[in-house]
Amino acid sequence: MNFRIILIGLYLLTSFFSLSAKEPVIFSKDDTGEYIGKNISILKDPTRSLSFEEIIKQKDKFLDSYQDVPNLGVEGTNNWLRFTVRNNSDKQNLVVNLSQTNIDEVVFYWIRNGVVDSIVTNGGDRSKNFEFDHQFYFFEIPANTGEEIECYFKLFSYTQLSAPISIHSPKGLYHTIFKSDIFSAIYIGLMLSMLLYNIFLYISTRETHYFSYVNYIFWVVVAQLAILGLLEPLIPLQNSWITSRLLTFTGAISGLATIFFVKSFLQTAQDSPKFHKLLNIFIIGYVISIALLLIGIITPAYKMVNFVAGGGSTIVLILAFRLYKEKYRQTKYFLFAWCIFLVSVLIYVLKDYNILPYNFFTLRSVQIGSFIEAIVLSFALGDKINLYRKEKEVSQAKAMKILLENERLIRVQNIELENKVTERTIDLTKANESLTATLRHLKDTQSQLVEAEKMASLGQLTAGVAHEINNPINFVTSNVTPLRRDIEMMWAAIDEFEQIALRDNLSVEEKSACISKYKQDLDIDYIKTEVNFLLKGMHEGASRTAEIVKSLRVFSRVDEDTLKYADLNEGVESTMIILNSLLKDKIQVEKRYGEIPPIECYAGKMNQVFLNILSNAIYAIDKKYKDSLGGHLVIETGLNADQSSVFIRVKDNGIGIPDIIKDKIFDPFFTTKDVGEGTGLGMSIAYKTVDKHNGKISVDSTVDVGTTFEVIIPVKQSA
Repeated sequence: MNFRIILIGLYLLTSFFSLSAKEPVIFSKDDTGEYIGKNISILKDPTRSLSFEEIIKQKDKFLDSYQDVPNLGVEGTNNWLRFTVRNNSDKQNLVVNLSQTNIDEVVFYWIRNGVVDSIVTNGGDRSKNFEFDHQFYFFEIPANTGEEIECYFKLFSYTQLSAPISIHSPKGLYHTIFKSDIFSAIYIGLMLSMLLYNIFLYISTRETHYFSYVNYIFWVVVAQLAILGLLEPLIPLQNSWITSRLLTFTGAISGLATIFFVKSFLQTAQDSPKFHKLLNIFIIGYVISIALLLIGIITPAYKMVNFVAGGGSTIVLILAFRLYKEKYRQTKYFLFAWCIFLVSVLIYVLKDYNILPYNFFTLRSVQIGSFIEAIVLSFALGDKINLYRKEKEVSQAKAMKILLENERLIRVQNIELENKVTERTIDLTKANESLTATLRHLKDTQSQLVEAEKMASLGQLTAGVAHEINNPINFVTSNVTPLRRDIEMMWAAIDEFEQIALRDNLSVEEKSACISKYKQDLDIDYIKTEVNFLLKGMHEGASRTAEIVKSLRVFSRVDEDTLKYADLNEGVESTMIILNSLLKDKIQVEKRYGEIPPIECYAGKMNQVFLNILSNAIYAIDKKYKDSLGGHLVIETGLNADQSSVFIRVKDNGIGIPDIIKDKIFDPFFTTKDVGEGTGLGMSIAYKTVDKHNGKISVDSTVDVGTTFEVIIPVKQSA
């Protein structure tokens, strides 16, 4: 919701009743990015029904916050936050950064010169008022030097809610989030490497411990991605029902994975049956919390997950200490890893209650702890497997010492060595087969990507043809009904004339008078005029349809795999007819077709080149002018001076191509388009097609001025 309401009188009236106000946040030339919680006052709305107009009337009810980052708890209420920003810098725009991810509703209001403006975001839909998307909430506010802006936040969340708010310049914001994003990328990379490493170990050893550990690490990573707000960008959901439950659900699933891993690693079924049954109770608790989550009881489900997680962690810690005395070597790593993780969680929780400072370390303590835990548990699994192997080797050595003599022992060892060589050979063969399969898969993937680009072009083709052919077809079909009506009236007139002619009781003059009167009543002259008009319209619609079908036939070129002489002007024109729907009557097209001879080429593939270049030019113009006029596209063809080649030149006045990426535009998979708008293969395919024709393709571009693509093709291909 974005609205502007002039509330000068109301604002002055409500400010009179405010008993006290926090000091404004002073933004100077130094962008420190510190949290402004101590400059914030808070009002809770348990009814969730108060409007902004009602809130600003209750300034005297706002309570001061004494925390750098206010902890708003898990209460299921609307939390209103109020603060004032004074711009003492030379920056004209400031950015309010709410660096929290799991909030179900965020509404930001600001009052400037008595005018109220607001931005609303819900669920996974982050604020779109900034130049890039991020998991944090950014709100840009205009503020001249020395100007004060009064700001309000309305926050609602089903889960634990804190409000880490800071003020930045746009440039300073980039430095702040860069550090956060780099850490997230490093954490995700390290955890994925641990995950892949242990998957490889599981495939190699087939140990069930590794399987449960891989499952545990996977869900820990998923839960941390949900906490960091990175799960929604990776899997675009855009569904408030899912996003409101995502954090709690991933926490419950990761808790279940943790319990199953503890059962497997500590072998509770054999070594501690009572604790094994007790852990089943926590499994039931997680299942109940998931059921509550699905039926819409979100906040109690979140609290239940936290309670079960706390109780389960305590029980696991007690179990580990108990088994530590009996199986020191097998449990020391686990106990150490579990303690590190619990300490990291404790640091994270104490940070929310201002017992520990809210800084980068405390904010990221769970990620740091989970990574250290993953490493230590990996060592623990390795040590466990090594212990099993050593015990097995000792037992084998004893059996061989008792049962076999030295000669027999040597023979058996030789046999074992040969078996190992055979196994190693088999392993190498399997690895070679795996590499061969991977190479085949890569080739298949490459073919699929090329087909995907062709399908993208086919999509443009289909959309263009459907749009272009719809208008003349509609014109024809709309004329059918009135034409049928006029013909039926004509048939009725013929029947009437026959009846009049067959009457014996009327003279010729009387019959002529009856026919004239009937023709006058029927207005036969108008019907003739209308029939001619309708037939003319249907003829024009059919002719236009035939023209479009001809263009489609020229573009499709069923003989595209055969070298033939083709008119490139005709190919360019057919491509433009197909792309006509993208022009939207707001791009001026200037065609300068020169007299060029038929060119020996793969006509269908050349049409694909024209489609890619022209659609990119239209895309660049749309990005610059959007829905306004001003777009200009020039298409020029001609014969080069050497008479041995022709040129096709496409010039647009779009956004242009920066010099830093100009050399990359023909690379496979490189694209500057948004996700879902391009595959990055269009220009690569165009480059390879032109090269296959022994031609050249070049680009000249200036940012915000435009781009010119030039394709040069020989008139005749060499043998």
